[in-house]
Amino acid sequence: MAKRLPPWISALVALSTLCRSCSPAAGADPTAGFTAVEVTEDRFKLHKPYDLPQEQRYEFGADGVRRFWVFCDDKPFRAGSPTKPRSEILLNVTYSSGVWQFEGYGYVPAGTTGVSVMQVFGAAGPPRNTTLMLHVYGGRLLYYDDETKVVDGRIYDRWFRLNVVHDVQASALAVFVDGGERLIVPGYGGDLHYFKFGVYTQTDPSHYMESRWRDVKVYTKTSY
Repeated sequence: MAKRLPPWISALVALSTLCRSCSPAAGADPTAGFTAVEVTEDRFKLHKPYDLPQEQRYEFGADGVRRFWVFCDDKPFRAGSPTKPRSEILLNVTYSSGVWQFEGYGYVPAGTTGVSVMQVFGAAGPPRNTTLMLHVYGGRLLYYDDETKVVDGRIYDRWFRLNVVHDVQASALAVFVDGGERLIVPGYGGDLHYFKFGVYTQTDPSHYMESRWRDVKVYTKTSY
């Protein structure tokens, strides 16, 4: 028997079907009905190559833009870690129930490929540590490296608004780009989650990888 979608996802599916021919501005705001969570700067935890100072892989400009960059032959974030190079923020706002949402404006320069730019961390166990990852390959934003789930086909050299909604109890996620629903997928369980964004090397990466982010926010609601 197919799993019943939670009401908030069913409503989004119906809305997206009705509005596919409409302009993005005609769609409902993904944050409607959510409450903003106060996120102070100390909640933005940087993971970077352990042997380099912060300023060599990350900058937070006066214009509010966070710029992340990494090379495919950099060291991991911790000595002895088997993970690949990264320069990314761990947004230290953890949750284990309810409905939560990440919002941010991202920018990926042309040439960056084979990299994760956003993820929802936390899963029930191996082989996954995440319940969602968004990868960039050849100018496209994908769900993990799944060529059948293209979230956006033209991600290079433009600012895009990204919203990711995670319903923990339903184990379901919805992804929006520029206000339009692009993906609904199941989660991978887990009892502790948080959001991450920046650049994290994946398979077949470019030598240099970069992403920029601004106006990052977190929202939540406990009923729907």
